[in-house]
Amino acid sequence: MVHLLHSGLSPWTIVLPDARKDALGFSVVQEEASPYSLVHTCLNVLIANLEKLCSERSDGTLCLPEHWSFPQELADRFLGVMTWQGKLTDRTASIFRGSQMKLKLINIKRAKISTTAFIKAFCHHKLIGLDATALHTDLPVPDIIRGLCSNSWIQQNLRNLFLDSTSIPQDSGLLLVGQLTGLRVLSVFSVCFHSEDLASVSQLPKLESLDISNTLVTDISALLTCKDRLKSLTMHYLKCLTMTKPQILAVIRELKYLLHLDISDHRQLKSDLAFHLLQQKDILPNVVSLDISGGSCITDRAVELFIQQRPEMQFVGLLATDAGYSEFFTTKQDLRVAGEANMIQLSEALSQYRNRSCFIKEALYRLFTETFSMKVTMPALLKFIAIGMRNHPLDLPVQFTASACALNLTHQGLARGMPVRLLSEVTCLLFKALQNFPHYQQLQKNCLLYLTNSRILMDVPFDRFDAAKFVIRWLCKSENSKMQTMAVSIMSVLALQLSPEQTVQLKEELFMAIKELLAIVKQKTTENLDDVTFLFTLKALWNLTDESPAACEHFLENQGLAAFIKVLETFSESAIQSKVLGLLNNVAEVRELSSKLVTKDVLKHISILLHSKEIEVSYFAAGIIAHLTSDRQPWTSCDLPRSALLQDLYATIQNWPRSSCKMTSLVTYRSFKSFFPLLGNFSQPEVQLWALWAIYHVCSKNPSKYCKMLVEEKGLQLLCDIQEHNEADPQAQQIATSIVDDFRMHFMNYHLCECPFKLRGPQKCPFFLHGRHAFHPVSD
Repeated sequence: MVHLLHSGLSPWTIVLPDARKDALGFSVVQEEASPYSLVHTCLNVLIANLEKLCSERSDGTLCLPEHWSFPQELADRFLGVMTWQGKLTDRTASIFRGSQMKLKLINIKRAKISTTAFIKAFCHHKLIGLDATALHTDLPVPDIIRGLCSNSWIQQNLRNLFLDSTSIPQDSGLLLVGQLTGLRVLSVFSVCFHSEDLASVSQLPKLESLDISNTLVTDISALLTCKDRLKSLTMHYLKCLTMTKPQILAVIRELKYLLHLDISDHRQLKSDLAFHLLQQKDILPNVVSLDISGGSCITDRAVELFIQQRPEMQFVGLLATDAGYSEFFTTKQDLRVAGEANMIQLSEALSQYRNRSCFIKEALYRLFTETFSMKVTMPALLKFIAIGMRNHPLDLPVQFTASACALNLTHQGLARGMPVRLLSEVTCLLFKALQNFPHYQQLQKNCLLYLTNSRILMDVPFDRFDAAKFVIRWLCKSENSKMQTMAVSIMSVLALQLSPEQTVQLKEELFMAIKELLAIVKQKTTENLDDVTFLFTLKALWNLTDESPAACEHFLENQGLAAFIKVLETFSESAIQSKVLGLLNNVAEVRELSSKLVTKDVLKHISILLHSKEIEVSYFAAGIIAHLTSDRQPWTSCDLPRSALLQDLYATIQNWPRSSCKMTSLVTYRSFKSFFPLLGNFSQPEVQLWALWAIYHVCSKNPSKYCKMLVEEKGLQLLCDIQEHNEADPQAQQIATSIVDDFRMHFMNYHLCECPFKLRGPQKCPFFLHGRHAFHPVSD
């Protein structure tokens, strides 16, 4: 039982893609693109705020408000979502005490709660189903059974019990299960379950379905006790059986009412039990589902004859066998095959064996080969991969092969056809795999390759902070040039997606990143090599230092200034110059560090680049001058020409071309806060003009983003101050007026009920409309 990617559903069910009816996964796309239900959203809010909403008992556990009451179905879902999110603990489980919650079908899979908490929270309810798969050792199976048996109603009415992979102390059996007389379905997969336990269970008067896979059972003869009522028997990988094959087949022959039989095994054990079963003509007359995956000596012909003699059969498991390849298995419409002959069989295998790591590995190995040159988007397959990764987080072969398959299914443009929510799930699972296997390099390579996908990197929600730490660590240890390029390119995007607070929190990783990136810059400059890695490195450094004083300080401490001057002396390409100046602009914005830039070498290059024909280069050079000259202090102890720079700045702004010029770098501002000190500098109109020009330009390029930003950061008031200030430069006043006039409707949309500006007549700002170098704002 898996509850994945469909949190709004009951934890007892899973909606799996139908490989035969929906091979391309159209239903998956529609389902994943649909919003979560209102009930699911409300439950998430309740769980997130549980501590605030509940009171605390004297023992530290939580208690629901007295007037709260949950109906049974809602209570079951509430518990299922809590368990799914890992929020079920001794402290939170206590909300299920008493009668406010009425539980019936409960899922506490993989939860970590104690015996006491389990009994107090759940054993007084009228339960008919319990999924206690893979519980923590704090709650062993005997304690679960004793707790359930303490309630006479549960003893008689509990129908379904799943104890898969749950611990049993040594010298402790499951004989008490025999007291649960209402049981119809029992699963003890991978549990310390012995032959004497089977003898006890077989006497349950209503038992219909039994899973004893991977247990310690040596003799299955006790099944004859329930031969007239057993409809489903799963005994995958019964490695301890001491019976001969004729003895085993004799028992199976007596189970005439079986509809499902699973005798699948690990391929490496080379069991031929299934081979001998297929030769029998007087066995399993009513079977509709037979699983013989992993068996040896199995041929297409033998399976075909067996199925033809039982025309009602609906499923056969043939994964990790030599069967399933004939035309019979591809043309028989009403037969599902879990095999590896084609994509439909592989999809069926991934669905059927989602809880069995041995078969998930087999299916994924084959799937990797089949999808290596995939050209069709297949969301259903990606969803199966996510389920396998979720169910086997600590199985390295599963995680590694799944990462490779996910890469095949999302490479190039295939990710664009995948639902964002599904891509987000897979991305988060990949990062969880990295946490569980931090030293497996090939898994890390797959994750790095996966992140190079622009669709995933730009559109998909995932933890960018953890991703940045992972990429930085890889960058610092990578000796492969291709992997280094990938890491740098990813880092150049992630750096811009991190908030300034997150950049600060990187701490040691941030220092390592700056140091490593500068090492690449120095190497490429020495080699006079302006390749793609070099450009990505400059971009990464630029984005890392954006509104990050710590990163700017690390840059200066690692001789970054000297390295960047060398870059300017070595390369004359505008794409390189704009990135270098963009970073120096970031440093210039930090008042405590800006004085480091007031040197003869820096100002020489900035003065020259101010007159560049490329507007981006000129713009950033002007920004550096504006920030450096706005503070007089660094200039008092040197003889550098501050006034001349200001005059040059003013003249340059007058000669800039129209606003429709392509300055794509300008759309990446996080905020306008660095502009505000310049806007308030009335003694230096040159500085004000640059800040106003920049604000006008970015607002014209992306008004929905930057007009909102200007409102939220209270920048409009500063523009109002410029308009009203008696000593303000007339041209600065005209630009401020032009900004509010041209973008008035955008400002109004962001709850600015009344514009505070006093327009100076109906005419437009002459600075933008007249003259040879008129500045014309682009349309929305």
